Amino acid sequence: MSHPTTGATADTPPGGARGPLDRFFDLTGRGTTVPRELRGGVTTFFAMAYIILLNPIILGGAKDVTGAQLSVPQLTTMTALSAAIATVIMGLVGNAPLAVAAGLGINAVVAFQAAPQMTWPQAMGLVVLEGIIIVLLAISGVRERIMNAIPLALKHAIAVGIGCFIALVGLVDSGFVTSSKESPPLALGTGGHLQTWPTLVFALSLLLMIVLYVRKVPGAILISIVVATVVAVIIQENAAIAKGGWGIVTPDMPDKLFASPDFGLFGEVDIFGAFGKAGVITTLVVLFTLVLSGFFDAMGTILGIADEAGLVNERGEVPRLGRILTVDGLSAALGGVTSSSANTVFVESAAGVGEGARTGLANMATGLLFAVTLFLTPLAATVPAQAAAPALVLVGALMMTQVAKLNWDDLEMAIPAFLTIVFMPFTYSITTGIGMGVVSYAVIKAARGKWREVSIWLWPVVVLFVIFFAISPIEDWLGVK
Repeated sequence: MSHPTTGATADTPPGGARGPLDRFFDLTGRGTTVPRELRGGVTTFFAMAYIILLNPIILGGAKDVTGAQLSVPQLTTMTALSAAIATVIMGLVGNAPLAVAAGLGINAVVAFQAAPQMTWPQAMGLVVLEGIIIVLLAISGVRERIMNAIPLALKHAIAVGIGCFIALVGLVDSGFVTSSKESPPLALGTGGHLQTWPTLVFALSLLLMIVLYVRKVPGAILISIVVATVVAVIIQENAAIAKGGWGIVTPDMPDKLFASPDFGLFGEVDIFGAFGKAGVITTLVVLFTLVLSGFFDAMGTILGIADEAGLVNERGEVPRLGRILTVDGLSAALGGVTSSSANTVFVESAAGVGEGARTGLANMATGLLFAVTLFLTPLAATVPAQAAAPALVLVGALMMTQVAKLNWDDLEMAIPAFLTIVFMPFTYSITTGIGMGVVSYAVIKAARGKWREVSIWLWPVVVLFVIFFAISPIEDWLGVK
């Protein structure tokens, strides 16, 4: 375990009989306590609550082949409902601090690649099929064998790469780092300077979080998020920052606390209709993209966060992995049933791990808060990215420490590890980073006449990633538009 004493040590469980929660989640065995788990779960929720607002924006802003658009209020309800159910099930079945919600990247495939070719129910039907395929791969043991076939060094590299990735996500979402079509592609704040109140809130929140964390203050990350949110609300009330200045979430005091959920999209799914509407080849290409993205995004996140939480054994294996992978597939299918796009394990779960979460009990807190937001959507829309994003930067720094586990003198592993690490943030994709690492590892081994050292379960993955990287030329060759 990289950071076994996250937060204060005053939560150490006392001796004596173990309670029902302790026995069910094995709190003592994993060196954690109920308060620490609950803090971690709440922290994870705040780090990923943006998905309740962002997912409806992405899906609601797209049109299907008939020109129809999904209702944003209905999408908001379905996103929260789906995340609540999937996260709780993951905690109960997988007993891992892995929160689940609509996956970014996957929802973009649904919105901009699938929907223009078919109706929304048909697009969501492909999401259900994706989940079913992933469940079958998990139940058959294929997915677990593939994960265990990845060399331990690459698993450490995946954790480090995810650390870099989530740190960049935090910096970009907060506006502390901005993108540009001109050179350089990334820059500090606005024009290379921090000129706005929101970026100041982010900077102060990050500094506060670091200070509290290194001083081992219990709830350091959560305290910082709450304080930064209060400061942001005060600034917004007095500075009257223009709409969009904070990003997706503006920290306005809501006019009302409660809102009635709208479940109208539940069950609006046509599982096989896409094959007739868009054609077999087009549908299979979209389905292949969904499966590969969902498969490896979740795989990388599970390995990285489990490693950071100290749940990976000396062979690089994760306990209850088969259950975790099965729930991940079921969660993806649930996302199709609710029309909220495929659910997947969220990399922001690392924020909760940084606060001390080690078991599925943390998911109970995260899932409960998602359920509560079904009725408290206005309040959930008060926490800006500038308050929550510093948690991603701090946890990214903690995950980076695992780079010490890599043997940089062994070029056969050092180069694939490096490519894995850098391609995740540079391409904004966990899947791409894993693909570059796996393919380069196999190529280097083969070039040195050591192809037999590559697991037989890894070679099909290499082929799939080659197809994934060359998907556009293949589509052109097949005549797929």
